[in-house]
Amino acid sequence: MIQKIGSKLVKRLMFSTVGLATYPGINLFNRLEWSGTEHLKNLPKTNVLFVSNHQTYFTDVICFLQVFAAVRNKRKKKLGFPSYLLNPEVNVQFVAAEETMKSSWLARIFTLAGAITVKRSWRSAGQNVQRGLDENAGDKIGEALKNGWLINFPQGTTKAFAEGRKGTGYIIKEHQPIVVPITINGFRRAFDKTGLKLKKRGTNLRVTFHPPMKFDPELPAETILQQVMTAIGQCETMKFTPSN
Repeated sequence: MIQKIGSKLVKRLMFSTVGLATYPGINLFNRLEWSGTEHLKNLPKTNVLFVSNHQTYFTDVICFLQVFAAVRNKRKKKLGFPSYLLNPEVNVQFVAAEETMKSSWLARIFTLAGAITVKRSWRSAGQNVQRGLDENAGDKIGEALKNGWLINFPQGTTKAFAEGRKGTGYIIKEHQPIVVPITINGFRRAFDKTGLKLKKRGTNLRVTFHPPMKFDPELPAETILQQVMTAIGQCETMKFTPSN
């Protein structure tokens, strides 16, 4: 019990630190707005998987955690003054590439706020590779879903319309979480690939939460993945829609 309380205090402190460091870029130099948070109201406390398209290494997930905290503190569609950072949602973790979370001091701090780090089998240091799967990844993800909410980016890359990784389909098939699709827009215009450097000010950053989904465990993982990719607007047939 003491260890669990200590862990939550560390996550609260780390998230507040990262939140304050990134708030100006998200909501002063640019403007973050969201919709669809009514879909968060009746979610269970555990076994919920958020899936999203990916535009920067860090700012995407930081924004999700900012929104969760803001909604928890009765904010409607905008962040406003960041007092909500004193009472963040600590029941959330996110999947991130191990090498990415070692790339800067802010990333290392952010890891303590709830990162589940995995070794990507298809990419390393910006290069395509082929190596064995991270055998511990499944256990880490299963434990995270058992204990709370989890954020995952099925594409595993910031490239728009990149192919989704089948692992997401297998995660859903095995653990049967409630799946909440998210679509983001504007982050690629406002920030560099890391999300830590501003490229353009005055950009509207949009986060849209879609209705929760449940999947038949008998469905093939490929079919589940295809439906997830459609829900987050990342299928090839959707390439020219304005949300991407």
